[in-house]
Amino acid sequence: MQTPKTQPQMSRDYEAKNLLVLEGLEAVRKRPAMYIGSTDTRGLMHCLWEIIDNSVDEALAGYGEHIEVKLADDGSVIVHDHARGIPVDKEPRTGLSGVEVVFTKLHAGGKFGNSSYNATGGLHGVGASVVNALASRMDVQVDRNGSTWEMSFRRGVPGVFDGEGPEAKFTPQSGLRKLKRVAKAKTGTRVRYWPDRQIFLADAELSIKHLHDRARQTSFLVPGLKLDVVDERGDEPSHETFLHVGGITEFADFLAPDAQLTDIIRLQGKDSFVETVPMLDGDGAMTPTDVERDLDVDIAVRWGTGYDTVMKSFVNIIATPKGGTHVQGFERGLTRALVKSYEGTRGLLKAGEEVVRDDCLEGLTAVVTVRLAEPQFEGQTKEVLGTPPVNRLVARIVEQEMGKFLSAPKTRQMARTLQEKVVSAARTRVQARAHRETQRRKNALESSTLPPKLKDCRSTSVDSTELFIVEGDSALGTANVARNSEFQALLPIRGKILNVQKASVGDMLKNAECASIIQVVGAGSGRTFDVDSARYGKVIFMADADSDGAHIRCLLATLFFRYMRPLVEAGRVYSAVPPLHRFELINPKRGYDKYIYTYSDAEYQRKSLELTKKGQKFKEPQRYKGLGEMDADQLAETTMSPKHRMLRRLTVDDAEAAERVFEMLMGNEVAPRKEFIIEGAYALEADRIDA
Repeated sequence: MQTPKTQPQMSRDYEAKNLLVLEGLEAVRKRPAMYIGSTDTRGLMHCLWEIIDNSVDEALAGYGEHIEVKLADDGSVIVHDHARGIPVDKEPRTGLSGVEVVFTKLHAGGKFGNSSYNATGGLHGVGASVVNALASRMDVQVDRNGSTWEMSFRRGVPGVFDGEGPEAKFTPQSGLRKLKRVAKAKTGTRVRYWPDRQIFLADAELSIKHLHDRARQTSFLVPGLKLDVVDERGDEPSHETFLHVGGITEFADFLAPDAQLTDIIRLQGKDSFVETVPMLDGDGAMTPTDVERDLDVDIAVRWGTGYDTVMKSFVNIIATPKGGTHVQGFERGLTRALVKSYEGTRGLLKAGEEVVRDDCLEGLTAVVTVRLAEPQFEGQTKEVLGTPPVNRLVARIVEQEMGKFLSAPKTRQMARTLQEKVVSAARTRVQARAHRETQRRKNALESSTLPPKLKDCRSTSVDSTELFIVEGDSALGTANVARNSEFQALLPIRGKILNVQKASVGDMLKNAECASIIQVVGAGSGRTFDVDSARYGKVIFMADADSDGAHIRCLLATLFFRYMRPLVEAGRVYSAVPPLHRFELINPKRGYDKYIYTYSDAEYQRKSLELTKKGQKFKEPQRYKGLGEMDADQLAETTMSPKHRMLRRLTVDDAEAAERVFEMLMGNEVAPRKEFIIEGAYALEADRIDA
C-alpha cells in the first residue's frame, strides 16, 4: 500500500499584518498596467498622450494656441504650452502648491465638475501624477504671476537634483522654487521627463509616426491649434508643424480613401438633456441630483465612389475607436433622413426594394464629434461613450440637418447623386447575397453552380490548395495537363477583365469574368468579404511575360485590392513568373542542367556570356512569346511546380499609398497617369514592369 504524497501546506497565518497598504504613487509603480494599459511601446506613448492632453485641454478651454513637443536625444520628452500655467498657489486642504498636488496626488485636478473646464479630455485626475510616478526624473517649470517656478521629482518624490539627467544626485525636498522673473503676460507650462526604464520594457520606444498621427488628429479637432513636433534622436533631426484652420472639414477630406462623390457636408446642432448624477452634499453623503448638460454636435460627412466606410468619432477630442451612443445616434439619424428622402421620388426606389443602414454608410467618410461635460465612458480606456441621452439627441440633430441638405434647392443635384449611390448599394447587396449562396463547395450528389470552365482540384484543404487564374484558352490546355489536380485548380479568363477602379460595384458583379473570379474564390466581395471563407490557400495570377500580361496582372490586382483586400493583406495572392528564354545545352558540362531558363533580357545576356566564356555549347535559345508556347512539362517545371517555380507575393504595406497609386494608374483622371508614364519612360527597364 502506497502512502499518499504530502501536499505543501498553505500558510494559515493571514491576519491584518499581512495586508499591504500602498500609499500615493506606490500603487502606480506596483501596478502600472492598470493606469497605462501596458509597459511596452503602447504604455510609453500613453504617458506622452497624458501630458499632451493636459495642454490640449487648456486649448479647448480657450487658452494657448501653441504646443511644442520634443523628443530629445538624451531620452527625455519635453512638452511646452503657452496656456494659463498650472496653479502655483497653496491648495487649502493639503497645504501644498498646485503643481505638487497635480503631480503627486491621484485623482486631483481641475476637471471634476468645477467651472475651470467645461469639456475636457482629462476626467480622472490621474494622468500627470501617473506619468510622474513612472518617470525616473521629471522637471516642471511654470510661468505664472510674473515669475518662473520650478519643481523636480524622482519617481514621483519631490526634491532637488544636483546636475543634469536622471542619474544626478537627488535630495528629497518639498515645495516650489522661484527661478527668475518674467513678464506678467507670459504664462505656460513646460514638462520634461525621462521614462523610468525600471518600469518599461527594454524594447519599448517612442514612435514618431504615432506622435505625428496624434498631433495631426488633434490639430484637426482643435482648429487654430498649432503643434510643433521635434525629434532630435538619430542622425537626422526632424521638425513637423501641424496646423489646420478648417477643422473636421479638412479632417474628413484627409481621411477619405476614394474619389469624391459629394462635397463635405457639416451637420451641426446643440441641445441639452437632464442627467441624474450623485453629488456630495454638506453632510458628506452622495445625493442623486438632476443636472442639465449641454450637448454640442459637429459632424463632417462626405460620400465617395468606393464602398469602404471610414468613420472617426470623438468626445471632447477623446478618440472613441469603438463608437458609443454618439455613433449609434449618427447612424440612426442618417438612415432615417435618407429613407425619408425617397418618399415621393419617382424611378429611384422600385417596388419591393428597401434601403438599410449599411447601404447609407457605403462609401461614407465621417468625423463625428460631440462635446459635453462629464461624459460617461464604458471603462477606463474611454473607447466607448455610454451616456444614454446622447443617442437620441444626435439622431434628431443629424436627421434634421441631413433632411435640410437632401431637400434644399441648391444641393438637389448632389442629393440626387447620393440617393442613386445608396440605391445602387442596396441592389448590389442583394446581388452579393445571391453570389454568396452559390459559393459553397458542393459534393458529387449536389448540383454545382460554380462556373463550368473552372477546373477544380480534389483537395478541400484550404492550407494546401492553389487557384491559378490563367490568361486564355491556349494556356489553359497546357496548364490543365501541367497542374497537379490534387491541389491545383484552374480558372481561365478571356483576355483583359473589367477595370474595376472605374466601374461601379454593380457593373463589376454583372461582369462575367469578375463575377466568376469572386464566385470561385468563395469569400464574397467588398464589405461582405470574409477571408476565412476563401476556398483556396493561394490565388496565383498566371499570364504571359509581356506587356499585355503585365496589364492583365494589373487589372487582376486592382480587382483583388479593391474588392478582396483582406486576401491581399493576408499574403495569399501571388503572381507567377514564367520564363522568357530557354537554353538547351549540347553535352552539358559538370554543374549544368540540360535546360536553363532565364526570366529577363538582362539575365539572358548574362547567362549567354557566361556559357560562351566557359566554352559551353548550346542551341539557339528559344524565346517564349506566351504560356501557350510551352509544353506541359516545361510549364510545370518552370511556373507551376512548387519545387521549382518562383512566385511574387502581392503585398500592401501602406494601404493609403497603394490606393493613390491604383487611382492614378487605373482611375478616370488622365493627366496624373500621363505625367507618371512620361517621367518613368526612360528610368524603368522592361523587365521591372511588375517586379
